[in-house]
Amino acid sequence: MSTKNATALSAKTTAEVRVNEKKWSKELMDAGWTAIPSVIIERQQALGLDALDINILIYLATFWWTPDNKPRPSKKTIAAAIGVTPRSVQRRIAALEREGLIAREEHRVTGKGSRPNVYHFDGLIKAAQPYALEKMQKLAKQELEREKTAARKGRAKLEIVKSAEEEE
Repeated sequence: MSTKNATALSAKTTAEVRVNEKKWSKELMDAGWTAIPSVIIERQQALGLDALDINILIYLATFWWTPDNKPRPSKKTIAAAIGVTPRSVQRRIAALEREGLIAREEHRVTGKGSRPNVYHFDGLIKAAQPYALEKMQKLAKQELEREKTAARKGRAKLEIVKSAEEEE
């Protein structure tokens, strides 16, 4: 990425954070935030996700800071955060894995045993992409319709309105 593109992206990201600070408050944004594609939330039913699945996925996403550093919180940590038992989290993660939406990678350390699993979202990303493309096509169609409407109506015509004093 060129320095110019990186600077433009950084400025855009900074502007987006500032907008979110106005919505959520600077304190909440400074405490941390998580990016989740809207289409995953909007199309959760079509993706076969229930409220607990979404909650687990959002919580996992809070630990996913870079593409190569996948999230790895323990099931106990996830359960404590969202108010369910670790066994409930374990069952839902197993179901998400069976559906191919997430993948668990066992994380073992020699001499120390098991550590929390590493989670991969590749299946969810692949499953959600058609819905994203569908939404982008719909938005493009809406924009085209707006442009057609604006072209039909023509450019807004402004008239200079004189005050009563100016008319005399």
